[in-house]
Amino acid sequence: MGDTITDANYDSGDDFSIEFLGYSFGFNALDFEQRVSGAAVRLGLVASAELESEALADLVELTSAGSIQKPRSAFGRYVIGSWDKVSLLDGESLVYWLRKLMFRGAWLDHRVKLGLLEISWEEAIGEFSYCDPAGGTTLLELAPVPSWHSVQYRPAD
Repeated sequence: MGDTITDANYDSGDDFSIEFLGYSFGFNALDFEQRVSGAAVRLGLVASAELESEALADLVELTSAGSIQKPRSAFGRYVIGSWDKVSLLDGESLVYWLRKLMFRGAWLDHRVKLGLLEISWEEAIGEFSYCDPAGGTTLLELAPVPSWHSVQYRPAD
């Protein structure tokens, strides 16, 4: 573990390469898709990470390019048709938060890989948390995220 710039950057592949807040992260397609769909669920944009392939492709394009040029799915058409109410909610940018949550997860995973953080199961709250492997106090508090539940995409049955 050195102080090289490579140590600061996450890399699971070269299908997607994105810079965010001074970090350059590389993702393979599956990793990117899983992280993006997880971020969309966490924000409440979608109810489940189990998206149809076309909807997932639209979500990936939205996150990587910042927009959807030609929607492939009902989800993509919803995002484009509702862009005025979905893109910016209470002053928060949807694309920014999709990227932020995706990068936050990758950054945390990279810190675990480098031995700078450990994952522990918190039985009392039923969630995983990150802790300092040296036993010190971890300053990592996952900040609250804005909610897109009020404009959540709901597929027609």
